[in-house]
Amino acid sequence: MDKRWNILTADELKTQALQTELKIHPVLCKILVQRGIGTFEQSRNFFRPSLNDLHSPWLMKDMEKAVDRVVRAVQENEKILVFGDYDVDGTTAVASMFLFLQKIHHNLDFYIPHRYREGYGISKAGIDFAKENGFTLIIALDCGIKSADLIAYAKELDIDFIICDHHLPDKILPPALAILNPKQPDCNYPYKELCGCGVGFKLMCALEEKLNLPIGSAMQDLDLLATAIAADIVPVSGENRILAFHGLKKANENPNKGIKALTKLSGLVKELHITNLVFMIAPRVNAAGRMDDASKAVRMFIAKTEDEAMNYAEMLHSDNSDRKEADSSITEEALALIQENKEWINRKSTVVFKSHWHKGVVGIVASRLIEHYYRPTIVLTRSGDYAAGSARSVPGFNLYEAIHACREHLLGYGGHFAAAGMTLELGQVDAFREKFEEVVANSIDPKMLIPEIVIDAEIKLDDIRQPFFNILCQMEPFGPENLRPVFITRNVTDTGWSKIVKEDHLKFSVKQNNVTISGIGFNMADKYPLLQEKKPVDIVYKIDENEWQDKKSLQIRVIDVRPASQRL
Repeated sequence: MDKRWNILTADELKTQALQTELKIHPVLCKILVQRGIGTFEQSRNFFRPSLNDLHSPWLMKDMEKAVDRVVRAVQENEKILVFGDYDVDGTTAVASMFLFLQKIHHNLDFYIPHRYREGYGISKAGIDFAKENGFTLIIALDCGIKSADLIAYAKELDIDFIICDHHLPDKILPPALAILNPKQPDCNYPYKELCGCGVGFKLMCALEEKLNLPIGSAMQDLDLLATAIAADIVPVSGENRILAFHGLKKANENPNKGIKALTKLSGLVKELHITNLVFMIAPRVNAAGRMDDASKAVRMFIAKTEDEAMNYAEMLHSDNSDRKEADSSITEEALALIQENKEWINRKSTVVFKSHWHKGVVGIVASRLIEHYYRPTIVLTRSGDYAAGSARSVPGFNLYEAIHACREHLLGYGGHFAAAGMTLELGQVDAFREKFEEVVANSIDPKMLIPEIVIDAEIKLDDIRQPFFNILCQMEPFGPENLRPVFITRNVTDTGWSKIVKEDHLKFSVKQNNVTISGIGFNMADKYPLLQEKKPVDIVYKIDENEWQDKKSLQIRVIDVRPASQRL
């Protein structure tokens, strides 16, 4: 699949001014300017994130109401139920809040709705559980902002709700006692991109102040918050960067027992980075809700002993193995289905359906299909008497609007710009597929159907030195709005040592002038003939460190390569 190369630019005067102040490689200054860092002070805050720079929790709308209600519940020994979603953000938020409240209150339990029996967010079953068991206060984390009817139902049962959510509110807000959500139009909280666990953290910070708890009481599970930030793909900027930085520090120095157990099962022996949280920890936590019951993820995080945490971690590890098997076999079936239906291959969208596919992995399968056919994709399966599924988009295309335009064929739908879910009658699948294709074909910019590689800067192979790499590492943690830098080097040639490894991958060995570097290009074996021509090529890559037999060396992870004559 050909890709578009988009090389970013930066204000030259700002870059020069920053280089004068920092005295580091001008390319690094260019990248900082691209990311909104233009002064010495901004650079210091970026490279040395400080917990002292977090905003006061009291700036958040309804914080006083929320704190006063929790304090009253503690003073009067009311039963408090900590309620959260079944994904990583929800389960880490529930575990963090539960561990924090446990220090000051014992009349406490938690509740995670079952993905298939109860669905996403606040559930009637959860509220009924609270009523039957005498809970008078529910703290909802990573959900609740769209549950107006259910929270009204809880109010009728004399159950108060505090909502800690980060999803976009509707015009009609639920009748909760307090709503903590910086995305509310009239909330003055300066940072709007907290995840659900982050909003819960701000409530804990305010409670720490109000109750004069030991300083740092709210910070004791920052590694769980860093996991939520990584998994929920929120911007790693502002407060999220500070929290992720210090959360990673905690994960490496004194991890939560659940994180420690999952790290061990993942086979990781080196230092934890954000990528480990995203690709090793998060999938195992998410697998619990996808394949079974996510409450065991919370039990793992709140475990009192390492043995107990490992017991639950092994269950999650097993769920993840089942999830991988299901997503692999369903992806194969879905690709075969597209190949069988020749008229689908050149479409602008993909909609596939099989009644036996596992509902918990259809979203992952949609993402896998986009790797093969780069276009808005929906994967449907049977759910009871209906078809239900998940949709994923390509960058820039508003998936939610496209699905909204097909609403005549749907029973229900929800989501946002990049991902959505829907339910429909089984007999409507074909009609929905045709309507969705019509909507996408008429509205998508053809450029969006070609994957884009965003390149930060052009460098020479000679620039790839240890001091340069060390500063790159200090730009971590990486994530949205602060992605790992991508470089381009032009006019390099094969040294003669490049080769295909493990059938699919390409081991690179290239030179420019008298400088040689090696690297790997995953799933790039098809580019080998291009290197064999011994003609100059342009390569796009990230810089990595390779460790072999206790020796470290810099290498490149190649993303794309094309003939040097083929200019942008």
